[in-house]
Amino acid sequence: MSGARPEADLSQESLTAIGVISGTSMDAIDVSLVTSDGHDAVSFGAGASYPYRDATRRELQAVIADAERAGRAPLAELEAAVTADHLAAVRAYIADQRLALAAIDLVGLHGQTVYHRPEQRFTRQLIDGQAVADALGIPTVDRFRDADVAAGGEGAPFAPLYHRALAQGLEQPVMVLNLGGVGNVTYIDGDTVVAFDTGPASAILDDFVLRRLGRPYDADGALAASGRVHDDLVAGFMANPFFDRPAPKSLDRNDFHRRAQVVEQLSDADGAATLAAFTIESLVAALRHVPRRPQRWLVGGGGRLNRHFMMRLAERLGVPVEPVEAVGWNGDALEAQIFAYFAIRSVKGLPLSLPSTTGVPRPMTGGRFHRPAG
Repeated sequence: MSGARPEADLSQESLTAIGVISGTSMDAIDVSLVTSDGHDAVSFGAGASYPYRDATRRELQAVIADAERAGRAPLAELEAAVTADHLAAVRAYIADQRLALAAIDLVGLHGQTVYHRPEQRFTRQLIDGQAVADALGIPTVDRFRDADVAAGGEGAPFAPLYHRALAQGLEQPVMVLNLGGVGNVTYIDGDTVVAFDTGPASAILDDFVLRRLGRPYDADGALAASGRVHDDLVAGFMANPFFDRPAPKSLDRNDFHRRAQVVEQLSDADGAATLAAFTIESLVAALRHVPRRPQRWLVGGGGRLNRHFMMRLAERLGVPVEPVEAVGWNGDALEAQIFAYFAIRSVKGLPLSLPSTTGVPRPMTGGRFHRPAG
Protein backbone atom coordinates (compact mmCIF):
# COMPACT_ATOMS: atom_id res chain seq x y z
CA MET A 1 0.00 0.00 0.00
CA SER A 2 2.80 2.42 0.81
CA GLY A 3 4.21 2.26 -2.70
CA ALA A 4 0.94 3.56 -4.15
CA ARG A 5 1.26 6.93 -2.48
CA PRO A 6 3.50 9.93 -3.23
CA GLU A 7 5.19 11.69 -0.33
CA ALA A 8 2.91 14.22 1.37
CA ASP A 9 3.65 17.94 1.16
CA LEU A 10 3.14 18.96 4.78
CA SER A 11 3.95 22.62 4.04
CA GLN A 12 0.50 23.18 2.50
CA GLU A 13 -1.76 25.65 4.29
CA SER A 14 -4.55 23.08 4.55
CA LEU A 15 -3.96 19.43 5.31
CA THR A 16 -6.19 16.37 5.44
CA ALA A 17 -5.73 13.92 8.30
CA ILE A 18 -7.30 10.73 9.56
CA GLY A 19 -7.75 10.67 13.33
CA VAL A 20 -8.03 7.51 15.41
CA ILE A 21 -8.83 6.92 19.08
CA SER A 22 -10.07 4.23 21.39
CA GLY A 23 -11.49 5.77 24.54
CA THR A 24 -11.41 4.56 28.11
CA SER A 25 -14.50 2.40 27.59
CA MET A 26 -12.64 0.40 24.90
CA ASP A 27 -15.95 -0.24 23.14
CA ALA A 28 -14.51 0.50 19.69
CA ILE A 29 -11.75 2.15 17.68
CA ASP A 30 -13.17 5.39 16.26
CA VAL A 31 -11.91 6.85 12.99
CA SER A 32 -12.72 10.10 11.20
CA LEU A 33 -11.31 12.62 8.73
CA VAL A 34 -10.57 16.35 9.08
CA THR A 35 -9.33 18.95 6.62
CA SER A 36 -8.04 22.11 8.29
CA ASP A 37 -5.47 24.88 8.31
CA GLY A 38 -4.86 24.00 11.94
CA HIS A 39 -6.76 27.06 13.11
CA ASP A 40 -10.47 27.71 12.62
CA ALA A 41 -11.00 26.47 9.07
CA VAL A 42 -12.33 22.98 9.71
CA SER A 43 -14.31 20.53 7.60
CA PHE A 44 -14.77 16.91 8.48
CA GLY A 45 -15.77 13.65 6.89
CA ALA A 46 -17.78 10.71 8.11
CA GLY A 47 -16.98 8.87 11.30
CA ALA A 48 -16.88 5.12 11.72
CA SER A 49 -16.15 2.64 14.50
CA TYR A 50 -14.37 -0.69 14.30
CA PRO A 51 -14.10 -3.30 17.05
CA TYR A 52 -11.06 -4.50 18.88
CA ARG A 53 -10.42 -8.20 18.57
CA ASP A 54 -11.84 -9.86 21.68
CA ALA A 55 -8.41 -11.05 22.79
CA THR A 56 -6.98 -7.53 22.55
CA ARG A 57 -9.82 -6.04 24.58
CA ARG A 58 -9.60 -8.74 27.26
CA GLU A 59 -5.86 -8.23 27.69
CA LEU A 60 -6.30 -4.44 27.83
CA GLN A 61 -8.93 -4.80 30.53
CA ALA A 62 -6.63 -7.06 32.54
CA VAL A 63 -3.70 -4.64 32.24
CA ILE A 64 -5.74 -1.55 33.13
CA ALA A 65 -7.02 -3.31 36.24
CA ASP A 66 -3.40 -3.86 37.39
CA ALA A 67 -1.87 -0.40 37.87
CA GLU A 68 1.62 -1.71 38.58
CA ARG A 69 1.68 -3.67 35.35
CA ALA A 70 0.01 -0.89 33.34
CA GLY A 71 2.59 1.63 34.48
CA ARG A 72 5.79 -0.41 34.42
CA ALA A 73 5.57 -3.62 32.38
CA PRO A 74 7.02 -3.54 28.84
CA LEU A 75 3.69 -4.62 27.23
CA ALA A 76 5.37 -5.02 23.83
CA GLU A 77 3.03 -7.79 22.67
CA LEU A 78 -0.06 -5.92 23.79
CA GLU A 79 1.10 -2.71 22.09
CA ALA A 80 1.67 -4.66 18.89
CA ALA A 81 -1.87 -6.08 19.13
CA VAL A 82 -3.37 -2.64 19.78
CA THR A 83 -1.40 -1.24 16.84
CA ALA A 84 -2.54 -4.05 14.55
CA ASP A 85 -6.18 -3.40 15.47
CA HIS A 86 -5.78 0.35 14.90
CA LEU A 87 -4.11 -0.25 11.55
CA ALA A 88 -6.93 -2.59 10.53
CA ALA A 89 -9.43 0.13 11.51
CA VAL A 90 -7.66 2.78 9.41
CA ARG A 91 -7.45 0.48 6.41
CA ALA A 92 -11.13 -0.42 6.74
CA TYR A 93 -12.06 3.26 7.00
CA ILE A 94 -10.05 4.15 3.88
CA ALA A 95 -11.77 1.34 1.98
CA ASP A 96 -15.25 2.03 3.35
CA GLN A 97 -15.03 5.76 2.57
CA ARG A 98 -13.37 5.11 -0.80
CA LEU A 99 -10.56 7.49 0.00
CA ALA A 100 -7.54 7.94 -2.24
CA LEU A 101 -4.30 7.43 -0.32
CA ALA A 102 -2.79 10.42 -2.11
CA ALA A 103 -5.48 12.66 -0.59
CA ILE A 104 -4.45 11.80 3.00
CA ASP A 105 -1.58 13.87 4.34
CA LEU A 106 -1.41 12.57 7.91
CA VAL A 107 -2.67 10.00 10.38
CA GLY A 108 -3.16 11.03 14.02
CA LEU A 109 -3.14 8.11 16.47
CA HIS A 110 -4.12 8.69 20.07
CA GLY A 111 -3.61 5.05 21.05
CA GLN A 112 -5.09 3.26 24.05
CA THR A 113 -4.57 4.85 27.45
CA VAL A 114 -3.62 2.25 30.04
CA TYR A 115 -2.13 4.51 32.73
CA HIS A 116 -2.46 8.22 33.40
CA ARG A 117 -0.65 9.74 36.38
CA PRO A 118 0.11 13.41 35.66
CA GLU A 119 1.22 13.93 39.27
CA GLN A 120 4.06 11.55 38.38
CA ARG A 121 4.52 13.38 35.06
CA PHE A 122 3.68 10.14 33.32
CA THR A 123 0.99 9.00 30.92
CA ARG A 124 0.95 5.87 28.79
CA GLN A 125 -0.90 5.25 25.56
CA LEU A 126 -0.17 2.02 23.71
CA ILE A 127 0.41 2.56 19.98
CA ASP A 128 3.32 2.25 17.55
CA GLY A 129 3.02 5.17 15.15
CA GLN A 130 6.10 4.21 13.14
CA ALA A 131 4.62 0.79 12.36
CA VAL A 132 1.41 2.44 11.10
CA ALA A 133 3.34 5.02 9.05
CA ASP A 134 5.40 2.27 7.42
CA ALA A 135 2.38 0.07 6.72
CA LEU A 136 0.29 2.85 5.17
CA GLY A 137 3.02 4.98 3.66
CA ILE A 138 1.45 8.01 5.37
CA PRO A 139 3.22 10.30 7.88
CA THR A 140 1.81 9.58 11.33
CA VAL A 141 1.70 11.44 14.64
CA ASP A 142 1.26 9.75 18.03
CA ARG A 143 2.12 10.46 21.72
CA PHE A 144 0.01 13.63 21.77
CA ARG A 145 -0.14 13.90 25.56
CA ASP A 146 3.47 13.19 26.49
CA ALA A 147 4.91 16.70 26.17
CA ASP A 148 2.08 18.26 28.17
CA VAL A 149 2.44 15.81 31.05
CA ALA A 150 6.24 16.00 31.03
CA ALA A 151 5.97 19.81 31.36
CA GLY A 152 3.69 19.50 34.39
CA GLY A 153 0.29 19.61 32.70
CA GLU A 154 -2.59 17.27 33.43
CA GLY A 155 -2.43 15.85 29.89
CA ALA A 156 -6.24 16.00 29.72
CA PRO A 157 -8.78 16.95 28.66
CA PHE A 158 -7.36 17.32 25.18
CA ALA A 159 -10.40 18.40 23.18
CA PRO A 160 -10.75 22.11 24.05
CA LEU A 161 -8.90 23.75 21.16
CA TYR A 162 -10.89 21.64 18.68
CA HIS A 163 -14.11 22.53 20.46
CA ARG A 164 -13.15 26.21 20.23
CA ALA A 165 -12.53 25.91 16.50
CA LEU A 166 -15.94 24.31 15.95
CA ALA A 167 -17.83 26.69 18.26
CA GLN A 168 -16.85 29.95 16.57
CA GLY A 169 -20.38 30.69 15.32
CA LEU A 170 -22.29 29.63 18.44
CA GLU A 171 -23.82 31.83 21.12
CA GLN A 172 -21.48 31.88 24.09
CA PRO A 173 -20.66 31.05 26.82
CA VAL A 174 -21.29 27.44 25.87
CA MET A 175 -20.23 24.28 27.68
CA VAL A 176 -19.18 21.26 25.62
CA LEU A 177 -19.42 18.07 27.66
CA ASN A 178 -17.87 14.77 26.71
CA LEU A 179 -19.62 11.87 28.45
CA GLY A 180 -17.14 9.09 27.85
CA GLY A 181 -15.60 6.82 30.44
CA VAL A 182 -14.57 9.98 32.30
CA GLY A 183 -16.56 13.19 31.98
CA ASN A 184 -14.84 16.35 30.80
CA VAL A 185 -15.98 19.83 29.85
CA THR A 186 -14.80 22.70 27.69
CA TYR A 187 -16.11 26.16 28.63
CA ILE A 188 -15.90 28.55 25.67
CA ASP A 189 -16.55 32.28 25.87
CA GLY A 190 -14.74 34.13 23.11
CA ASP A 191 -11.02 33.79 23.75
CA THR A 192 -11.63 32.28 27.19
CA VAL A 193 -11.27 28.51 27.16
CA VAL A 194 -11.39 26.52 30.40
CA ALA A 195 -11.35 22.74 30.47
CA PHE A 196 -11.15 19.96 33.03
CA ASP A 197 -12.28 16.47 33.90
CA THR A 198 -15.50 16.53 35.91
CA GLY A 199 -15.51 13.04 37.42
CA PRO A 200 -16.54 9.51 36.47
CA ALA A 201 -19.08 9.28 33.67
CA SER A 202 -19.93 6.14 31.72
CA ALA A 203 -17.14 3.91 33.03
CA ILE A 204 -18.29 3.64 36.62
CA LEU A 205 -21.86 2.73 35.65
CA ASP A 206 -20.84 0.52 32.71
CA ASP A 207 -18.56 -1.55 34.94
CA PHE A 208 -21.29 -1.95 37.56
CA VAL A 209 -23.84 -3.11 34.97
CA LEU A 210 -21.31 -5.49 33.46
CA ARG A 211 -20.58 -7.05 36.86
CA ARG A 212 -24.22 -7.37 37.83
CA LEU A 213 -25.96 -8.20 34.58
CA GLY A 214 -23.27 -9.06 32.05
CA ARG A 215 -24.31 -6.14 29.85
CA PRO A 216 -21.75 -3.63 28.52
CA TYR A 217 -23.85 -0.58 29.48
CA ASP A 218 -27.23 0.59 30.78
CA ALA A 219 -29.17 1.13 27.54
CA ASP A 220 -31.04 4.47 27.62
CA GLY A 221 -30.38 4.57 31.37
CA ALA A 222 -33.38 2.32 31.84
CA LEU A 223 -31.96 0.43 34.82
CA ALA A 224 -30.86 3.62 36.56
CA ALA A 225 -34.23 5.25 35.89
CA SER A 226 -36.01 2.33 37.57
CA GLY A 227 -34.06 2.51 40.81
CA ARG A 228 -34.00 4.67 43.94
CA VAL A 229 -31.11 7.05 44.48
CA HIS A 230 -29.38 6.66 47.83
CA ASP A 231 -28.65 10.32 48.49
CA ASP A 232 -26.39 9.61 51.45
CA LEU A 233 -24.02 7.63 49.25
CA VAL A 234 -24.06 10.32 46.55
CA ALA A 235 -23.25 12.95 49.20
CA GLY A 236 -20.35 10.80 50.35
CA PHE A 237 -18.98 10.55 46.83
CA MET A 238 -19.31 14.31 46.33
CA ALA A 239 -17.40 15.03 49.55
CA ASN A 240 -14.25 13.98 47.70
CA PRO A 241 -11.81 16.93 47.50
CA PHE A 242 -11.43 16.43 43.75
CA PHE A 243 -14.65 18.33 43.11
CA ASP A 244 -13.42 21.48 44.86
CA ARG A 245 -9.99 21.41 43.27
CA PRO A 246 -9.63 24.32 40.84
CA ALA A 247 -9.42 23.66 37.13
CA PRO A 248 -7.64 22.34 35.21
CA LYS A 249 -7.61 18.83 36.62
CA SER A 250 -7.79 15.30 35.27
CA LEU A 251 -8.72 11.78 36.28
CA ASP A 252 -7.79 8.22 35.43
CA ARG A 253 -10.68 6.00 34.33
CA ASN A 254 -10.62 3.97 37.54
CA ASP A 255 -9.95 6.70 40.11
CA PHE A 256 -13.37 6.45 41.76
CA HIS A 257 -14.01 2.73 41.35
CA ARG A 258 -12.76 1.71 44.80
CA ARG A 259 -14.85 4.39 46.52
CA ALA A 260 -17.90 3.33 44.51
CA GLN A 261 -17.81 -0.21 45.89
CA VAL A 262 -20.23 0.87 48.60
CA VAL A 263 -23.05 0.46 46.05
CA GLU A 264 -22.42 -3.29 45.99
CA GLN A 265 -24.78 -3.57 48.96
CA LEU A 266 -27.64 -2.17 46.82
CA SER A 267 -29.95 -3.82 44.33
CA ASP A 268 -29.08 -3.66 40.63
CA ALA A 269 -31.54 -0.84 39.99
CA ASP A 270 -30.65 1.19 43.09
CA GLY A 271 -26.94 0.78 42.49
CA ALA A 272 -27.29 2.00 38.90
CA ALA A 273 -29.54 4.89 39.98
CA THR A 274 -27.08 5.97 42.66
CA LEU A 275 -24.04 5.84 40.37
CA ALA A 276 -25.93 7.75 37.67
CA ALA A 277 -26.92 10.40 40.23
CA PHE A 278 -23.28 10.69 41.27
CA THR A 279 -22.27 11.38 37.67
CA ILE A 280 -25.00 14.03 37.35
CA GLU A 281 -23.92 15.79 40.55
CA SER A 282 -20.28 15.72 39.48
CA LEU A 283 -21.29 17.52 36.27
CA VAL A 284 -23.29 20.14 38.14
CA ALA A 285 -20.24 20.72 40.34
CA ALA A 286 -18.35 21.81 37.21
CA LEU A 287 -20.15 25.16 37.47
CA ARG A 288 -17.94 25.99 40.45
CA HIS A 289 -14.96 26.35 38.13
CA VAL A 290 -16.17 28.48 35.18
CA PRO A 291 -16.45 32.29 35.02
CA ARG A 292 -20.08 32.56 33.90
CA ARG A 293 -23.00 30.15 33.88
CA PRO A 294 -23.28 28.59 30.40
CA GLN A 295 -26.68 29.01 28.76
CA ARG A 296 -26.35 25.82 26.77
CA TRP A 297 -24.62 22.47 27.16
CA LEU A 298 -23.68 20.39 24.11
CA VAL A 299 -22.99 16.74 24.86
CA GLY A 300 -20.75 14.32 23.00
CA GLY A 301 -19.58 10.82 23.83
CA GLY A 302 -21.67 7.71 24.30
CA GLY A 303 -23.41 9.19 27.33
CA ARG A 304 -25.39 11.57 25.11
CA LEU A 305 -27.43 8.54 24.03
CA ASN A 306 -28.43 7.84 27.63
CA ARG A 307 -31.84 9.49 27.90
CA HIS A 308 -31.86 9.24 31.69
CA PHE A 309 -28.54 11.12 31.95
CA MET A 310 -29.62 13.81 29.49
CA MET A 311 -33.02 14.38 31.08
CA ARG A 312 -31.73 14.50 34.65
CA LEU A 313 -28.83 16.77 33.73
CA ALA A 314 -31.16 19.26 32.03
CA GLU A 315 -33.40 19.21 35.11
CA ARG A 316 -30.48 19.91 37.44
CA LEU A 317 -28.92 22.64 35.30
CA GLY A 318 -32.11 24.38 34.23
CA VAL A 319 -30.73 25.13 30.73
CA PRO A 320 -30.87 23.25 27.40
CA VAL A 321 -28.76 20.09 27.35
CA GLU A 322 -28.51 18.78 23.79
CA PRO A 323 -26.45 16.28 21.83
CA VAL A 324 -23.74 17.90 19.70
CA GLU A 325 -25.71 16.89 16.63
CA ALA A 326 -28.01 19.82 17.44
CA VAL A 327 -25.33 22.14 16.02
CA GLY A 328 -24.26 19.86 13.17
CA TRP A 329 -21.37 18.06 14.85
CA ASN A 330 -20.98 14.28 14.74
CA GLY A 331 -20.89 13.01 18.30
CA ASP A 332 -19.70 9.57 17.27
CA ALA A 333 -16.76 11.04 15.36
CA LEU A 334 -15.79 14.00 17.51
CA GLU A 335 -13.06 12.32 19.55
CA ALA A 336 -11.38 10.87 16.47
CA GLN A 337 -11.62 14.24 14.70
CA ILE A 338 -9.73 15.86 17.58
CA PHE A 339 -6.63 13.79 16.88
CA ALA A 340 -6.83 14.39 13.14
CA TYR A 341 -6.97 18.13 13.88
CA PHE A 342 -4.15 17.82 16.42
CA ALA A 343 -1.98 15.91 13.96
CA ILE A 344 -2.28 18.93 11.67
CA ARG A 345 -1.52 21.36 14.51
CA SER A 346 1.41 19.20 15.60
CA VAL A 347 3.21 19.31 12.26
CA LYS A 348 2.58 23.07 12.10
CA GLY A 349 4.07 23.56 15.57
CA LEU A 350 0.82 24.93 17.02
CA PRO A 351 -0.29 24.41 20.64
CA LEU A 352 -2.37 21.38 21.57
CA SER A 353 -2.99 22.54 25.14
CA LEU A 354 -3.07 25.75 27.18
CA PRO A 355 -2.52 26.68 30.83
CA SER A 356 -6.32 27.03 31.16
CA THR A 357 -7.04 23.58 29.71
CA THR A 358 -4.44 21.26 31.25
CA GLY A 359 -2.49 23.49 33.64
CA VAL A 360 0.63 23.26 31.50
CA PRO A 361 2.96 26.22 32.24
CA ARG A 362 2.73 27.64 28.71
CA PRO A 363 0.90 26.85 25.45
CA MET A 364 2.30 23.47 24.52
CA THR A 365 2.61 21.71 21.20
CA GLY A 366 3.25 17.97 21.15
CA GLY A 367 3.05 14.73 19.27
CA ARG A 368 5.75 12.43 17.97
CA PHE A 369 6.15 12.52 14.18
CA HIS A 370 6.87 9.38 12.14
CA ARG A 371 7.86 9.52 8.49
CA PRO A 372 7.31 6.30 6.53
CA ALA A 373 10.42 4.26 5.95
CA GLY A 374 11.65 4.20 2.40
